[in-house]
Amino acid sequence: MLKNQSSSASQRGMSLVELMVGIAVGMFVVAAASTLVATQLVDNRRLLVEVQVQQDLRAAADIISRDLRRIGSWGVVTAPAAGVWSAGSLAVLNATPTDITLSGGSDTSKVEYASSRTTGSVGPYGFWLDNHVIKAQLGTGGWQALTDEATMKVTVFRVVVQEEPPIRIACPKRCADTTDACWPTVTVRSLVVDISGESPTDASVKRSVRTVARVRNDQVKFNDILDPTLACPA
Repeated sequence: MLKNQSSSASQRGMSLVELMVGIAVGMFVVAAASTLVATQLVDNRRLLVEVQVQQDLRAAADIISRDLRRIGSWGVVTAPAAGVWSAGSLAVLNATPTDITLSGGSDTSKVEYASSRTTGSVGPYGFWLDNHVIKAQLGTGGWQALTDEATMKVTVFRVVVQEEPPIRIACPKRCADTTDACWPTVTVRSLVVDISGESPTDASVKRSVRTVARVRNDQVKFNDILDPTLACPA
C-alpha cells in the first residue's frame, strides 16, 4: 500500500502556479525574440534605404560631372585640329559658346551650356532641379528626369563655377612695350557640384555628395593688340 502511494506522488504533474510561471517565462522569451527580429528587420531596411540613396546620389553626380567636362567642346562639329594653334598659322576661334548659365536660389541651380556631341549639334544641354527631381536637357529632346523621386528626393542641387587665376604662356619675344602683357593666357575652370537627397519613405535618411568637374576646354585668350590673330608677337 505504501509503495503505491509513493509511486503516485512521484508521478504528480505541475501545479497551476508552476504552469503560470512557465507560461510567463515563455512569453518573455518570445517577446524578446520578436523584438530582436523586428529590430533587425528595421535596421536591415534602413541600411537598404541608405545604400539606395547613396548609390542614386553617386550615379547622378557621376553622370553630371562627366557631362559638365564637355562644356565648350567643339572638336566634333569642325575638324579635329580646328582648335589647335601652330606657329605661322592663324588662330581658329571656338565657334561653340562656352558661357555657362547658372540660375536659381541658394540651394537650387539650373545650369545650361553648349558642347558638340554629334555633327552639327551643340545643344543646348543642362541640368535642373525641378520639384525634387534632377532633370537633364538633351538638346532638342527637352528636359528628361535623371533621378527617380520614388527612390530619392533631391533637396539640394548646386553648381558653382571656380576659375583659377589666368596662367600666362611665355612667348619667345617681348611685347612692343617690352612687357609680357600681350602674351596669351589660359584660364582653367572647374565646376563644383553639390547634391543632397533623402529617402521619400524615411526622411531621417539623408545623404550628400560633392564632386568637382574639371572643364577640359580651357579658355585661351590672345592679348596681342597689334595682331590679335597670333598668340605671340611676331
